[in-house]
Amino acid sequence: MSDHLVIHAFSTAAAGIGAGLAPFPGPDTPILASLQTSMIMALAGERSVSMSRVAAAELLLTLGAVMVGRGASRALVRWIPGWNIAFCSITAAAVTEAIGWAAVRWFDSQASLDHVDHGAVMDDLHAG
Repeated sequence: MSDHLVIHAFSTAAAGIGAGLAPFPGPDTPILASLQTSMIMALAGERSVSMSRVAAAELLLTLGAVMVGRGASRALVRWIPGWNIAFCSITAAAVTEAIGWAAVRWFDSQASLDHVDHGAVMDDLHAG
C-alpha cells in the first residue's frame, strides 16, 4: 500500500470520526490520536521500520502540535448550526493528512526511530 493510500484512508476515517462526534459534547481528540498513532505505525511499516506504539505516539505528539488550535477554533464554530459537523469533519481529515505527510517526511529523513527527538523533528519540519 502506498503512502497516499494509507494517509487518505486514515484521513477519511478521521473525517467520519469528526463528523460523527461533532454533535456530542466532549473531545474527540483521544479517538483521533489513537487513529493517527495507528497511521504513523502503518507508514513506518511501509518502510519496514520497526516502531513501537510509544514511539509512534511521541512522534504524533510532536507533529500534532497543530491540534492545539483545532480545539480553540472548534469552540468558536460549535455554536453555528450546520457548520459544526462539516467543520469537525474537514478539520479532523486535514489535521490527519498533515500529520501523515509530516511523518512521511520524517521517516524519509531518518535511519532509526527507536526514540523520537522532538527538537530534531521540529527543526527538520521548519528547515524544509
